[in-house]
Amino acid sequence: MHRKNMALLGSIIKKSIALTANIKKLRIVKPAKHQRRVLFKLLKKARKTEFGRSYNFEKIAGIRTLKKEQAIYKDFKETVPIHDYNKMYNLWWVKARNGEKNITWPGKVKYFALSSGTSEAASKAIPVTKAMIKAIHKASIAQIVTLGHFRDLPKETFEKGYLLLGGGTRLNQIDDHFEGDLSGITVGKMPFWFEKFFKPGKAISQEKSWEKKLQEITLNAPNWDVAFVAGVPAWIQILFERIIAFHKVENIHQIWPNLVAFGWGGVSIDPYREGFSKLLDGSKPFYYLETYLASEGFVAYQARPNGHLQMVLNNGIFYEFIPFTEANFDEEGNLKNKPETLMINEVKEHTEYALLMSTCAGAWRYLIGDTIKFVNKKTAEIVITGRTKHFLSLCGEHLSVENMNRAVMEVAEEMQLFIKEFTVIGKKHPPLFAHQWYIGCDNCQDETELARRIDEKIKLLNDDYATERTHALKNVFCKVLPTSVFIDWMKSHGKEGGQHKFPRVLKGKMAEDWEEFIKKI
Repeated sequence: MHRKNMALLGSIIKKSIALTANIKKLRIVKPAKHQRRVLFKLLKKARKTEFGRSYNFEKIAGIRTLKKEQAIYKDFKETVPIHDYNKMYNLWWVKARNGEKNITWPGKVKYFALSSGTSEAASKAIPVTKAMIKAIHKASIAQIVTLGHFRDLPKETFEKGYLLLGGGTRLNQIDDHFEGDLSGITVGKMPFWFEKFFKPGKAISQEKSWEKKLQEITLNAPNWDVAFVAGVPAWIQILFERIIAFHKVENIHQIWPNLVAFGWGGVSIDPYREGFSKLLDGSKPFYYLETYLASEGFVAYQARPNGHLQMVLNNGIFYEFIPFTEANFDEEGNLKNKPETLMINEVKEHTEYALLMSTCAGAWRYLIGDTIKFVNKKTAEIVITGRTKHFLSLCGEHLSVENMNRAVMEVAEEMQLFIKEFTVIGKKHPPLFAHQWYIGCDNCQDETELARRIDEKIKLLNDDYATERTHALKNVFCKVLPTSVFIDWMKSHGKEGGQHKFPRVLKGKMAEDWEEFIKKI
């Protein structure tokens, strides 16, 4: 694209973003209204699928009236059972993967996103329909629109490159469909005009070897004018460190002087902020923009500076919320029979919920495995608190990933430590129980003091934890390891790069594998 045309496009994007941002400010957010309409549209669209006929979507949706629209959810949740991945896949998605059409969504599914998550070894195959690809692109553009809130960004910023550090974008063709990383599916279907801005370009993005991909990006970095980067914090930090070391510069802004924003998702950014600050030119503005994009759909994005994630409510996904309590989940995080489920207008702020999704990719009342809290119900703003199976409650301590992240961040700041990774394992420690922490840190000399401080922080954050520390949870242990150990373990499990994150809680075989791995060090 000619430089003059890129400048014109940058100006148009800037003005469009500012205009759209102003329009959005005037709108009154009506979460329940948006969600009722989404549910109605999903049911109508899927009524003639095998799933829709099995659960009588035609009758549930019926003739659309305001009164009926408000009653649809009651009929929907009384008729359609909740599905976890295994149930959804084994009963329905496997048929679509074998080439059958009209199973849980109209037509044939051409793409499946492969995702292993952070707790299971076997890959999950999540259907990605044309409707879902369109919805993801729509939400992605909506997040770019939020940059209209950043008034100090010159229009030239929008002429620069957008670097996505994701998994390999080369898809595997299996019979008449394609499988691979979600980023590969969405990048392959990106708008043609965006390709000129997309870095590292399709050729490098298709590289399956994570090491080769990092090498190519590092080598080519000075040739690009990057303004925005996106990816998992741990891998973006590794990339920045490599670029800085290879090109012998002091910070990443000496390579990309126009770099202004980093979009990330899947983990808390707090443990990484200090590390990023050392890699940036502190005199330049730099914004962190959180994104909640799962293989099942684009759930939420940060819509304003220093704000929280705002749920995307009118874009092909209907949400339900299960109170994350002992009444609904057992101590292993498994869902009990007949759990309480709520629509968005029924939730409470600062209460933890497990997330259910029904989507335009043919997921129905699907337990995605994430837990969230509403911080502002009116604007549908949330924080991600963890996973249904990524928490510790050996004896009623109810320790969440949210508690862990905050405690580690505050202790690292107090002790002037640089902590990139950590994980926790709950153990029987006769006659009672203990927590074993593993901390990735290269400048900690006192494991005992680190354990003590983390323990004291969590007592202040979590009353249940404080109570159990005087009863059944008698010990807290801490082992400090080089940060590279966490990276090496992920490599050994095929979880290097892309969207892979180190799990904050390890249980079962994953915990056994980890402890066997570190014994060999």
